[in-house]
Amino acid sequence: MSATGLSYGEEAPSAAELDWRPKSQLPESVRNSLPVFCSGGYLPSGGGEDGSGVFGEGIAGADEAVPLQVSGLNARYEIDRELYLQGDVRLRQGNFQVTGTEARYNQSLGQVSIQGPLVSRGQGFLLTGDRAEYSVDSGQFDINTATFLLHGPEMRGRAGALSRVDESRVEIRDGMLTTCGPQQNDWAIVASDIELDQAGGFGTAKHVRFEILDVPVFYWPYASFPIDDRRKSGFLYPEFGSSSAGSGAFLATPYYLNLAPHYDATITPQYIHGRGLFNEVEGRYLSSVGQTTLQVGYIDNDSAYADENPGESGQRWALDASTRATFGSGWNGYGDYSVVSDNDYLSDLNRSLEISQTSHLQRRGGVRYQTANQYFDAYLNDYQTISDSIADEDKPYAQLPQIVYAGTAEAGWLEAGLESEYAWFYRENDSLTGLDKANGQRFRARPELALPMRALWGFSRPSLSLDYTRYDLEDYSAGDGEFDRTVPVVEWDNGLYFDRRSSLFDVPYNQTLEPRLYYAWADADADQNDIPAFDTAFESFSFDQLFQPDRFVGGDRVGNTNQLTVALTSRFNDLVTGAERARFSVGQVQYFEDREVTLFGEGASNLSRSPLAGEVVLNPLQNLQIRSTGLWDPETGDTEEGRSQLIFHSQDYRYLASIGHTYSRDELEQSDIAAVIPATDRVSLIGRWVYDSDLDRTVGSLAGIEYNNCCWSVQVVHQNYFTDDQELESRILFQIQLKGLGGSGGSSTSISEAIYGFDEREQRRFGTP
Repeated sequence: MSATGLSYGEEAPSAAELDWRPKSQLPESVRNSLPVFCSGGYLPSGGGEDGSGVFGEGIAGADEAVPLQVSGLNARYEIDRELYLQGDVRLRQGNFQVTGTEARYNQSLGQVSIQGPLVSRGQGFLLTGDRAEYSVDSGQFDINTATFLLHGPEMRGRAGALSRVDESRVEIRDGMLTTCGPQQNDWAIVASDIELDQAGGFGTAKHVRFEILDVPVFYWPYASFPIDDRRKSGFLYPEFGSSSAGSGAFLATPYYLNLAPHYDATITPQYIHGRGLFNEVEGRYLSSVGQTTLQVGYIDNDSAYADENPGESGQRWALDASTRATFGSGWNGYGDYSVVSDNDYLSDLNRSLEISQTSHLQRRGGVRYQTANQYFDAYLNDYQTISDSIADEDKPYAQLPQIVYAGTAEAGWLEAGLESEYAWFYRENDSLTGLDKANGQRFRARPELALPMRALWGFSRPSLSLDYTRYDLEDYSAGDGEFDRTVPVVEWDNGLYFDRRSSLFDVPYNQTLEPRLYYAWADADADQNDIPAFDTAFESFSFDQLFQPDRFVGGDRVGNTNQLTVALTSRFNDLVTGAERARFSVGQVQYFEDREVTLFGEGASNLSRSPLAGEVVLNPLQNLQIRSTGLWDPETGDTEEGRSQLIFHSQDYRYLASIGHTYSRDELEQSDIAAVIPATDRVSLIGRWVYDSDLDRTVGSLAGIEYNNCCWSVQVVHQNYFTDDQELESRILFQIQLKGLGGSGGSSTSISEAIYGFDEREQRRFGTP
């Protein structure tokens, strides 16, 4: 359809209508990028050679001598006065170009009058109008009854009058813009006056209305907004929601402050029903070496908290700070600090502070150095415990400081290595007794000498190491606080590699067979329970432990062992794509001595064999993975532990599904199913259900619905979640998203945490990235 050659009374098409096509008529590359719920889209921009249409650079200015090029089917010229063109008129000066039905060029005034329907097309931009005035000398361009289309964000609009004042400034009167398709004004931003300042990177608008189906629903007397990637101060989208636990219904109106190119802030005042006015502030600072973020939350009088906790003032606050720095030459710095006024703050109030709901808030800061062969980390580390159910003796120690160094070096055939650490452990101990009361210093070093041998068909690595630990303790009740421990450790890791090629369903693949023998011996004293447990825990047996000499994590216990691991792995690799389609692994540990070292009674065993540990990973399709790990006792025939999971997503992530089952004998058995299933091209169902067989009850669920069309979407989700008090609480989450303008609400974050692949789905909502 041409904008010229219209019959009498026929209305000229808008800019959007000129380039809009049904999906079946679009080029294949554009059609494939469109979501299924879009019925059509825009043709790719067919701009000039390198211009940007009316808004781009390159139009002649007063100090430039760019020639004016015009053409038409008929022409009449009065010497030194006027040029009149009629029929398929084309005008070009620099990168400015426009077509119309007729034009008059007043040579003495340097003014061109163009009659429409006229069309001006540039790279990523299309403009139409009834008539226009163009100044050859200044480059000012005025157009009446204009429509425009921005191809990149797929945003269209109209204007009663549009004036390009200079290369960087455009004024629009009686303007409208939306990302909905032609003749589909589901939502629109309408303003009486709009000014776009490309030099400043922002736009301003007066008497702004937000309309839904051409009906005004919000009004702003004045608005300022960015038009490129540069930041601009102003209000962000409001947020609102409701919950049956913690805070109830709330409304938040964030305001962004672009204070300087290298620092900014966001202030978020909120009203929470039943609690009052609550404020959150985030500040960000960018330096030449890194970035620092500070977040603060504060409520002066939380009426609900004061009613639930007589004697409390209701004044509550939280702070979270983080910093990251890169100094070069392998050196980095980091810091994280979190603190809250009370144990219930996070569940009651936290919305935007990046503090996870947890039992301990970490405060850690230090410097780190890393190269290919060396690692150094020195830091201070402390915690705030925010759970009432944790006893004083179970609270974690602070490390003030902790210094870690590790390195490797080659010495001919040999490989030398060192792992070492120094830590000063401290916690309040006024109410503690016995070993729980002890604080003090620990130094640990583990030098190692190994003989690595590698070939295409296998490897062998015997090694000898010495695990040395030195303590200097205060408030130690079991004797002299200065003592040490030395444990020799021998390891020998061996593996072979066999493979063969075959085909399955005409797909060539490579199958491997990888037997592995791992021997470990450690001569540790059986009784180490006179040593406090500063950072040590017993690690339950799992598949990953098949090739580890120690069953404890942390430095306060070194387990004795004399063991041999026998394991076998087989892989199936697709030779066409290189993908690993399947992996099967099984292994078992044979113990030649009893494991006598315990962590206060935990960790000892006289079994001669471990359970069989197995792992299966299947990737039959690019978008489907099945993973299962488990422990099986061949003597009793019991399954000790098991974890199975199936994860699927379609190519476009519209379909998501996962099924999981977790089992630990006498401790836990849970089943988990989650899915996002399109009911129609535009409506999708969202759900997740977690069931605990031991408790015989649901411990978590999520159910919701999502609607999409080509310019907006909405999610409404009802979520149940299990609290620390063993209660099932509920909340309603929702999110409204306008294409090109972002959205309000926060349901997608919670859904992404619950359903694998949903975050990727959100990024692809209005088309492939």
